Amino acid sequence: MRTILTIIFILVCIALTVIVLLQEGKSAGLGAISGAADTYWGKNKGRSMEGTLVKFTKFLGVAFIILAAVLNISKF
Repeated sequence: MRTILTIIFILVCIALTVIVLLQEGKSAGLGAISGAADTYWGKNKGRSMEGTLVKFTKFLGVAFIILAAVLNISKF
């Protein structure tokens, strides 16, 4: 069981790293200063690729914390 959880933990770590690297930086949103935030992509960010990446990041972050805790508890 511990081996399976460790493999899943490694896959979650790799996926989390890749998804975080795929996201745009916060500096990409500096168009708001000039009023560019009212575009279609600015209003519908939750439905775009960026919104999907944020959702997956949250899910994988929770999975990472839970798996890390379970693997640490099972160590004793």
